[in-house]
Amino acid sequence: MSAFGRRPGPENLPPVGEVEDAIRLVAAEEIMPRFQVLEAHEVSEKEGGEIVTAADTESERRLEELLIDLVPDSVVVGEEGYAADERVMDRLGGEAPVWIIDPLDGTRNFAAGKEMFCVIVAFVQNGSVDAGWIYDPVADDMMQAVRGGGVRDGRGGILLGPPPPTTPVMRGSVGKRRREKLIELGDDNVPRNMVRYRCVGREYMDLTRGNLDFAEYGSLKPWDHAAGVLFHAEAGGYAAFTADGARYIPGPVRRGRFLIAPDRNNWQKLMDVMPV
Repeated sequence: MSAFGRRPGPENLPPVGEVEDAIRLVAAEEIMPRFQVLEAHEVSEKEGGEIVTAADTESERRLEELLIDLVPDSVVVGEEGYAADERVMDRLGGEAPVWIIDPLDGTRNFAAGKEMFCVIVAFVQNGSVDAGWIYDPVADDMMQAVRGGGVRDGRGGILLGPPPPTTPVMRGSVGKRRREKLIELGDDNVPRNMVRYRCVGREYMDLTRGNLDFAEYGSLKPWDHAAGVLFHAEAGGYAAFTADGARYIPGPVRRGRFLIAPDRNNWQKLMDVMPV
């Protein structure tokens, strides 16, 4: 069974409430005070053209300290730590519990003063994502899941409702170039409402709540996807790589078309109208 299959809940979980408190604290002290007031020296470019801000680096530093304090034998795989030393990814193959951290998902939005960013944390044991958190500090919106225990937000448990009856009316997240290619096909069954938030965590929140019906990704980094795939599965959704039907398991960056849908039946329907 995959890391995101439904099975008895995990043991040795960190204190869920204390993790939420740590995430909120760091967002309040390291992210929000810099929002819309970043100075030029607080923004730089990483290899590959991605940008990083002081909010990213300081948020990851503080989260690493606080989360390791909660689980003293744990280690961290963070986006900024990986940018500095790619060998940190090897920790996902070790025996120690691993915190996967995206300290500020949606950095370009944040740097541009747009309210579309979040913090993502996942807790992994023995290769399985046992818990996850995504936090939108602008809206003070926290979503949390435990494997086998469901996904919750401030309003209670979340289960996906019935999907739209046909693919053309589905709303989903698809990259710009891919959208253009699909539109060129001229197939009336291709979804007409395709967007991209440039913040994967916020997309997963909306996928889990049914505000987005599907999503398609081509390059999966664990700090972007580990928590979100768990959320969506715990809400009753279905996701797999289109090439081989494999489920997502956190590890080194995997490239390949990954399709997320409300259920297995609609996953296949989307596969049929959105060919490679």
